[in-house]
Amino acid sequence: MKFVCEKSDIVKEISIAQEIISSRNSLSILSNVYLEAGNNRLVIKATDLKVSFGTSIPVEIVKPGRTTIFCDKFLGILRALPEGEIEFELSDNMMLFIRPKFKKIEFQLKTIPSDKYPEIQKISDDLFFEFPQSDFLEMISKTIFAVSNDETRYFMNGPYLEKIDDRLIMVATDGRRLSLVNKPMKDYEENIKGIIIPVKILSLVKKLSSGEGNLKMAISDKNIFFNLGEVQLSSSLIEGQFPNYNRVIPEESEYLIIVKKDDFVNALTRVSVLAEQKSRKVVFSLSGNVLTVDSEETEIGEAKEEIECKYEGPDTAIAVNYIYVLDPLREMDCEQLSIGFTEESKALTIKSLPEKDYLHIVMPMQV
Repeated sequence: MKFVCEKSDIVKEISIAQEIISSRNSLSILSNVYLEAGNNRLVIKATDLKVSFGTSIPVEIVKPGRTTIFCDKFLGILRALPEGEIEFELSDNMMLFIRPKFKKIEFQLKTIPSDKYPEIQKISDDLFFEFPQSDFLEMISKTIFAVSNDETRYFMNGPYLEKIDDRLIMVATDGRRLSLVNKPMKDYEENIKGIIIPVKILSLVKKLSSGEGNLKMAISDKNIFFNLGEVQLSSSLIEGQFPNYNRVIPEESEYLIIVKKDDFVNALTRVSVLAEQKSRKVVFSLSGNVLTVDSEETEIGEAKEEIECKYEGPDTAIAVNYIYVLDPLREMDCEQLSIGFTEESKALTIKSLPEKDYLHIVMPMQV
């Protein structure tokens, strides 16, 4: 195998490959990236057995061939080389020579034969359906922060995706908060049975998508596939029973707080400076049309700020983890928002005003 390509072209793709590869497999073939040169293209693949990445870039082929090489060191070498064309040549003794064309520099890296590389899952092209990139990226951004990090509750370690009638729905929860977003999906007639998607693959989709046009998606019994033009991504799904999220969403709220989003975010950000770092607790106190946000850090100090709101109900105080409120607010594009509740000890429902396709549920803490 021998080929020549621009440094900038290959570095970009090998950087993504390195993100896929598990660092725990430092001496196994799973730490290697797959390279195949042919038809004036270099095919690049990487996998950790759960998430897989594949792409191709234009190169000048001198001799076709394929191999696998330790990705971490390969990327380090590429980044250290000067800009311009680089020549890659595989010798018979399974050594890859790496040489810039206009500098007397040479690196040698041992390789592992490509026939030992694990097979990457594939799916028929006719099973893919299309969905607007911008909508899917928005769905990821508005839910991914609410995913649970508790590995014992693995069925909440990724957002849940399903299609009911003409809406595509994505939900994430960690048991203390829940985010739900839905988008129209009329061109694809079939419903999608609920699946749980790992965060890693969604983060890659978000990073590698341009936000323009459509992405292609396909779902099998145990895997999900994304096609982003030259880039193909796939991942095994999380097996398990996702909680019935409809039971968590209150049917209605007896009381409603209406507040300007920016005023609320700024007040919460300032007051949270003196919130206890472990509990992250802040208290919302309501009296008439005044919302008071306050926090206290034992033995250090306290903070309090009043903002105007619209509220008709009894004086009350509600304690929350401020992170659970700020996370969704950063993703909401609105001037005003509503916070609905029935009792101070029951779930808060946060929505945009006017109401859009997104809601966030927060369970309160003890005052």
